[in-house]
Amino acid sequence: MKKNQINLFSVLMVVLVGACQSNVEEQKTASGLERKNFQRVVNGQETDLFTLRNKSGAEVCITNYGGRIVSLLVPDRDGQLQDVVLGFDNIHEYVDKPSSFGATVGRFANRIAYGKFVLDGDTISLDVNDGEHTIHGGAEGWRSQVFDAEQPADNSLILSYVSKDGEAGFPGEVQVKVTFSLSDDNALKIDYLAETDRKTVINMTNHSFFNLSGNPENPILDHVLLVNADGYTPLNEELITTGTIETVASTPFDFTKPISVKEALARNSLHQQLQLAQGFDHNYVLRTDGNLGHVAAAVYSPVTGISLDVYTTEPGMQVYTGNMLDGSRMGKGQITYHKQTGICLEPQHYPDSPNKPEWPTTILEPDTKYTSTTIYQFGIQH
Repeated sequence: MKKNQINLFSVLMVVLVGACQSNVEEQKTASGLERKNFQRVVNGQETDLFTLRNKSGAEVCITNYGGRIVSLLVPDRDGQLQDVVLGFDNIHEYVDKPSSFGATVGRFANRIAYGKFVLDGDTISLDVNDGEHTIHGGAEGWRSQVFDAEQPADNSLILSYVSKDGEAGFPGEVQVKVTFSLSDDNALKIDYLAETDRKTVINMTNHSFFNLSGNPENPILDHVLLVNADGYTPLNEELITTGTIETVASTPFDFTKPISVKEALARNSLHQQLQLAQGFDHNYVLRTDGNLGHVAAAVYSPVTGISLDVYTTEPGMQVYTGNMLDGSRMGKGQITYHKQTGICLEPQHYPDSPNKPEWPTTILEPDTKYTSTTIYQFGIQH
């Protein structure tokens, strides 16, 4: 081979190698996730990773397996992007070790006592997956299903799923659509829509664990929390709502004024309800009347200054401080998730509502639509 041919070959190889490296980099998200690590066949359907971006540089990564938020990058007070949700860097951690991290939860979020309720005189028996009870739609709930995905724009994603009649014991075939939209001012909006061909119950939410410090090695005890609620629904020894609504006044559950999680616990760490749940894991009765103009909850991290305001059309919100995280799971960045390294703010109807007719109904009739909207608005608090 002549010298000029060798030089030409060398240049060509450099270009090809550079192109391959560039292609590999393009497959990585800003949060460091690789799309190929989320591609798998589950129940005969393909899973994948979808990335939403806005003009401000924020990024949300979502897998269609369980409609899960995997990563969520927003800027801190110094303009540095921080990943503020817990999750895993591959699909296998989600599929092979069932959990609720980041999931779209349905058909019914939270617990239904003893997996039973009465609908039009018929006793409905559900899949029991939490002791004697049903939680988050049963073992085959929507967090374990593969959604169809359509990405109409860089900043939006539409996930859809058909839940068959009798799935996990729930009556009626339900068609559900979940739309994620990321605005340029760093608000993640989630719109839920569902229709049924037979009378059923439905209660949807998102189960993201937030850590606004951007580092899950830090517990969320220093996070300052406000919940716009005067009442909460206490639990019995089996973590089922008792059916009463109690005032938060003069209790550790009073977040009507901003206070850190640590300070709230210190008010009375021996409070029976805190002992039962090993921390906060309770539904709050919001005083927002489903008005998206009124903040339902607000939290911020003094470490990064990142703030999160939650708006919702739902009447309640589950506040869970990651009490059951026990160090058995290792997430993104090879960080082990210990107790209270994430906080969940889950807009919802009240737990076990099908067995509490005096509470806001979760019944969905044919020829009507279930709609629900939640907005997670991120910002900076100096």
